[in-house]
Amino acid sequence: MATTNINVRADGKLKAKAQAVLADLGLDMSTAINVFLNQVVYRKAIPFEISKPSRKRAKLGGWEGKISMAEDFNEPMEEFAGYAE
Repeated sequence: MATTNINVRADGKLKAKAQAVLADLGLDMSTAINVFLNQVVYRKAIPFEISKPSRKRAKLGGWEGKISMAEDFNEPMEEFAGYAE
């Protein structure tokens, strides 16, 4: 089987982190990419789920679970009005 080169641009830090993980698995980058490409051909799809993070999570960042809605929505507005006077 003839081989060919594939050029891929990636962030240097990402590449280094990926190489470290792959080394722990006993793989090099070339082998891992070939495994990925074989799975794409076999499944006729990306071999893992790809999804966007929810907008809510992206906007809240580390604030998830730390923000709560008042039972009475007008209560915070009344409190704010007190500061505004």
